[in-house]
Amino acid sequence: MANENDNATEKPTEKKLSEAHNKGQFAQAPEIQVVFGLVAAYFVFLFTLDSQSRYMTEMVASLLGNLEKYEIISDVIPKWTGMAFLTMFGLLAPMFLATTVASILAGGLQTHFKATPEVAGFKFEKLNPVTGFQRIFSKQGIVKLFVESGKCLVVGVLIYGSVKQILADPIFFTPVPVFRIGSFIYDSTLSLFFRLALAMGGLALLHYIFQLKKTEKDLMMTKQEIKDENRQAMGDPNVKMAQRAMARRLMQKQMLADVPNADVIVTNPTHYAVALKYERGVDAAPVVLAKGQNIFAQRIKAIGSKHEVPTVENKPVARALYKFGQVGKPIPAQLYQAIAEILGYVYRTHRYYFYQLKSRRLKS
Repeated sequence: MANENDNATEKPTEKKLSEAHNKGQFAQAPEIQVVFGLVAAYFVFLFTLDSQSRYMTEMVASLLGNLEKYEIISDVIPKWTGMAFLTMFGLLAPMFLATTVASILAGGLQTHFKATPEVAGFKFEKLNPVTGFQRIFSKQGIVKLFVESGKCLVVGVLIYGSVKQILADPIFFTPVPVFRIGSFIYDSTLSLFFRLALAMGGLALLHYIFQLKKTEKDLMMTKQEIKDENRQAMGDPNVKMAQRAMARRLMQKQMLADVPNADVIVTNPTHYAVALKYERGVDAAPVVLAKGQNIFAQRIKAIGSKHEVPTVENKPVARALYKFGQVGKPIPAQLYQAIAEILGYVYRTHRYYFYQLKSRRLKS
């Protein structure tokens, strides 16, 4: 394994990155979602906590100042409990909604808003306690434990400092107006969330950079792996060669089957043979039905001879047709004149064949 990592000097391909992403192997830091949630909560509190704190202060002041008006009996307690629940829900609902949206957004930014199907799927090995203990007490698990402990320590120190500063506020040891409670709640909450978001943001950035570098290193590929992937993408050369050979055989079979419907076969005479067809009113120009070289040329000529297809020997035209003509397509425009002369010759000298050919085409 060490040797493989040492030889992995190439950047991962798009295919490797895509497969790794489907398995959940990409840079991600759970602290980012926490930071997004804290920032979302901070802005919700920034715009709503002032009014909410005033409302709570007025409600508490009104309640405490008029205790003699309220009768505490068992029938009233459910009503007061329901009102308290609805009040708290109204105060906290915007924060819950904002933090949920922020967490989804943070997760989407890390996954590039792409699904990770292999991670989402259920795996029975996750329920195996032996595997779980091995994962916990592995080297990576111990490192993760120390990292998480360090994060908890940093956050704990930050919270301790913030709480200590909050407890030093005059509200705890001097008489203050009741409405000072609202501003105190507003200021201390925003200060705490801001510091917590700032600290978690720094931790998230460091963790994400670490995960990014670690993932890039883990996904590095060897030159042999890239060669294997390219070979797999392009297909096995032997299979491709066999496919091309099969396609060539099928094409040759079709060409030989079309030779009996040819108007003329132009030959070299031994090296090349090209069969042409021209139906007036159907073809805009003579069409190449078949072409071959050496042995295959002899097969074309043999089938043509069997079906009495006229054969014309013309070395330069035969070479040009073989080189530039495409089976199933009209001949090149520069050969129109030469082929017109050849067709005119065979039409004059093989009238009976073309009478048979016309009947054959009508039957097919």
